[in-house]
Amino acid sequence: MPAEIVITEDTLRYIALFQEVTHTNAVDCMDTPDKLVFVVEAGQGNIAVGKKGDHMIRLKDLTGKNIQVVEHSADPEQFVMNVFHIYNPQKVVIEKRGEITHATVTVDPELKGRAIGKEGKNLRIARDVVNRHHDIQSLSVD
Repeated sequence: MPAEIVITEDTLRYIALFQEVTHTNAVDCMDTPDKLVFVVEAGQGNIAVGKKGDHMIRLKDLTGKNIQVVEHSADPEQFVMNVFHIYNPQKVVIEKRGEITHATVTVDPELKGRAIGKEGKNLRIARDVVNRHHDIQSLSVD
């Protein structure tokens, strides 16, 4: 069962700001210390980012945080690919490991370190985003 999505007053404000700047519909917002992750409806990713990343630059200036946009997908494999899209993902394998569901994403070898992040920070954020929308509790980068 996916994790419960908790929307606070702050995340509601971020969603309203995001939708005002991008003219797209955010279905989720995850506020982390370093960045805001917005999940948008399928097909709205490029619109949300804007020409030459204009919307992301404006949102970063307004919030003081880095911005990540993820297109939603009902397909768990595609959703994981979307979460890792900036790391050039090649494939995703989802498997049961006892009581948990685990996904392994293969990314561009030159970008693997960035996909994982310092002390696994980016991987933890990615796992949390994936778990909010699909029944996947564990995630690794190959």
